[in-house]
Order: sequence, then C-alpha cells, then structure tokens
Amino acid sequence: MKNVKKRYYCAVMMAVFFMLGFTVKSDEERTTVVPPSFVVDIPRLVTAMPKEITSEPNLFSLNPPQVGKSFIGFKEALAYRESRGNYFIVNRFGYMGKYQFGKSALQFYGVKDAQQFLNSPEQQERLFTLSLQRNKWYLRNEIKQYVGTKINGIEITESGILAAAHLVGAQSVKKYLKKKGRYAFADGNGTTLQNYLKHFAGYDTAHIIPEKLPRF
Repeated sequence: MKNVKKRYYCAVMMAVFFMLGFTVKSDEERTTVVPPSFVVDIPRLVTAMPKEITSEPNLFSLNPPQVGKSFIGFKEALAYRESRGNYFIVNRFGYMGKYQFGKSALQFYGVKDAQQFLNSPEQQERLFTLSLQRNKWYLRNEIKQYVGTKINGIEITESGILAAAHLVGAQSVKKYLKKKGRYAFADGNGTTLQNYLKHFAGYDTAHIIPEKLPRF
C-alpha cells in the first residue's frame, strides 16, 4: 500500500515538474516587440519625485505662472476678485465682464454696444486701462499726498488707490483719504474700500498715464 502511495506521489510530482518546465519554455520562446521610439542607444537620465511627495496630492500640484506685483499681476488679481476672471459674466446688479463695469461707466467712456462689449475681451481690457487713466487723473493730488502714509494701519499705495476707486468710485476714495479713514464704504456685495486698499497695495501701475477724459 505504501509503495502504491509512493508511486502515486512520484507520478504527481513528475507531472507538476513537466507542466512547469513546459510553461517556462513557452514563456522563454515568446517574442516581445518593443516600439522603435522606446529603443535608445545611450541610457538617459530621468528625474523621479520622492515617494513622500507623489503620494501626497496636496504637495504635488501645478501652479500658474507667478506674475508677482507686475501690472499684469494687478489686473489678474483684481479681475479674480471681481469675476473670477470671467469675461462673459453679468452679476445680479447688472455689472458685466471680467472687471465688472456698469452701464453708466460704459456710457461715460463711449462704449456704444453693451452686448458687443461683453463678448469682447479686447474691449474689456481697453476699457479697464481707460478707467485707470481717468481715476489716476481724478485722484492725482491724493496719490501725491497720501502714497507712502498709513491710514488705519494700511499702507497707502497708488495701486491700492486705483483698485479701491474701481470698486467704489474715485469720489468715495477721495473722501476716505481726506477724512483719514473716518469714512466707511462698501460695494453691493459688502466688500469694503479698505479691503481693496490693503489687498491691492504695492502693484506696479507707474506706466498708467493720467488722463482727464479718455475715450473708448
């Protein structure tokens, strides 16, 4: 009986070895086709990110180009606050586009067609520059007098003044500066003049030429 079991065991083991041998031989005889673009003559160096970085999504993300305190940075930061940078949006108060201009502003600068303006990024960028020129002229004395000073702990800068004027109007900014900050004003969404003075301070707007009546 023991001999029968031993022969059975040996037969099973031989069958297993035979199958394994066949499988290995079959795998070895397979041909792997490598695409020509993957074939290199000289080894190439690659950079592998550390595991602790690639395994943590928050540590490995793409960031937009840094524009810092340049004029482009000023425009994009302000536009993000106004409309998230959307050229084609109209808010609940009727202010439109990337920089949220009202119809009265369009009329003042000579924009004829509001719908065409809303559909044209070029026109919106043009009008934004004109509005900066107008506000810089209107507030030229205040810029000269108050830039470099502090009001309510906020450093007053030219870009901050122009941003605040875009938010609430140049006349309100003039009044705020004249009263040394003892004048509170906010737009329809509750954003304050002081908020813009603070968050848009220190950008480069030096190239903006003051103009009394810039036309579109």
